[in-house]
Amino acid sequence: MRLFNRRRPTNLRIVHGRTSVAWPHDQRWLRIWRDPRSYLSAALVIVMVLLILVPTLVDATLTLARPVHESNGTCRILRVKDGDTVTMWCKLRGVTAVRLTGFDTPELFSPRCPSELFRAVLSKWQLRLFLLTASNIEARHLGTERYGRDMKALFVDGTTLSSRMIDAGLARRYDGGKRSDWCQIGFAPGIVWKDPPQP
Repeated sequence: MRLFNRRRPTNLRIVHGRTSVAWPHDQRWLRIWRDPRSYLSAALVIVMVLLILVPTLVDATLTLARPVHESNGTCRILRVKDGDTVTMWCKLRGVTAVRLTGFDTPELFSPRCPSELFRAVLSKWQLRLFLLTASNIEARHLGTERYGRDMKALFVDGTTLSSRMIDAGLARRYDGGKRSDWCQIGFAPGIVWKDPPQP
């Protein structure tokens, strides 16, 4: 009676004068590594991980390294949501969404055209850059808007953040009311975007 039902190799191959066994799973992995689609899938996974991981690390660095000084205490920026909105923690108010005043940037979550989406991504990263490279950040609480977000004016190294974003060509002056349409302006890299002429 046979105690072990040992599986026999499906095929044999000779390597350097010796016989070696090529099992079916070896051939399957070989086909995967030779398939260009496997490299494309791996590249897409890496890109998706970076898109999630890099912003998280940058915002974490901003939270730890760049406190925001306010008249009633110190705040921390927890997350940059888009070019003019952040999530902030303050000692007295806790965690709140903050609308940065004095400027308006393209919509990131509801863009009307591809160029607006592209500009929104640029403005979000430009905001991160201004905050990360600042030596001193101050905030002035201006109340609460109709959507329930706190309104704050930020000052970066003594200069208003709104003026820096506008000078960078990634924002427009905004003091409330109807927002302008970002899709009315053509897009070309390296060109500062300005408001269209008023009729």
